[in-house]
Amino acid sequence: MSGVPKPLTSKMIVLGVTGSIAAFKAPHIVTSLRSLGAKVLVVMTENATRFVTPLTFETLSGSEVIVTMWPEKKTGVASVEDALAGDDHLEHVHLAEAADLVIVAPATANIIGKMANGLADDFLSTELLAMTCPVVIAPAMNVRMMGSDPVVRNLESLRRRGVTVVESETGRLASGAVGKGRLADADRIVEVAVGLLLPEQDLAGRRVVVTAGPTEEPIDPVRHIGNPSTGRMGFAVAERALRRGADVVLVSGPTALAPPEGVRFVPVRTTQEMRDAVMNELPDLDLLVMAAAPSDYRPAEVARHKIKKDLERLVLGFVRTPDILSDVAAAKRDEQGVVGFALETENEIKNARKKLEEKALDVIVVNNPNTDGAGFAADTNVAIILGRSGSEESPGMLSKADLADVLLSRAVEELGWGNDAE
Repeated sequence: MSGVPKPLTSKMIVLGVTGSIAAFKAPHIVTSLRSLGAKVLVVMTENATRFVTPLTFETLSGSEVIVTMWPEKKTGVASVEDALAGDDHLEHVHLAEAADLVIVAPATANIIGKMANGLADDFLSTELLAMTCPVVIAPAMNVRMMGSDPVVRNLESLRRRGVTVVESETGRLASGAVGKGRLADADRIVEVAVGLLLPEQDLAGRRVVVTAGPTEEPIDPVRHIGNPSTGRMGFAVAERALRRGADVVLVSGPTALAPPEGVRFVPVRTTQEMRDAVMNELPDLDLLVMAAAPSDYRPAEVARHKIKKDLERLVLGFVRTPDILSDVAAAKRDEQGVVGFALETENEIKNARKKLEEKALDVIVVNNPNTDGAGFAADTNVAIILGRSGSEESPGMLSKADLADVLLSRAVEELGWGNDAE
């Protein structure tokens, strides 16, 4: 087995360990990453050393552990400079440039707050502020802290900035309370890390078109009807498809999001514009993911001037907008894949199956906005994924990025693309 290449060879991973009882699980993360060939450099906060000694991590990682801004030289293990640069002996201040990935596990409410607000008062928070590589955090704390407004806001802020959050598990905590706050399984954290460093390239050579966001249907020059879609789900699908090797086109209605670097971005406003953009891309696409929430109706007439509020009541007539999925179903080739979304508040599976058949979909993602953790503005989603083969998958509450990976994997399987090399 010694001749078998290890997937993370040449990768440098920084593991930040903070002051939580869950720190006792962090050594397993080190050994797992090392078994995959990665160099692991551990950075601990002062409070973390009260739960696990630096010597434990030095023994497992084979490298000096950093606790303060001015660490003393250790003996018996590689120096920070050696761990970072081999014979080059770079100074440890270059850690932010050398790291391929940072994992903070466990991540306390304190370090999450520092990261979200740009605070840097110790080595770990300083390095996190300087890092440009992917960052993974695995929160662990008391259930009341986990659900507190400041922690929820800080986690939302980090997700929006691209930090990958490995959701805490629900169970019995160290305090004896039962709820969400337990550190995710160490193997799950490593799995996420590997996925970020070595994303599956099962979409290489494929063109994927993703729709995202709401559409706006004008009433007059200053008013429109729409919906509260943020576009986060579609943008997450575009980013994950890009990571998996696809040539990605993102067609989006108005949102506050910046498109992922590397995608071709097509901004639209109305449902008709979105329909036209999708149909324009249809001849050359391999997979269409319709994650947008286009308006079903538009005003029958659009006023040329701002409507004055002279009337007590304003009555508007509405007409149907184009059904983009129906138009796609009528025009697409058999080998082209389509993923649709269904927002249902009752009879979710039955209604979604009906839509899957009527729109000739390969996969449909159905969710109920009344479910905790779902809905337009949430950073997470709770969905059921149905395939044309009859498959049904309920992955539970996931970040929208993780759900994007699940639905893309389901599409690859339904379309048989994983068997191309056979």
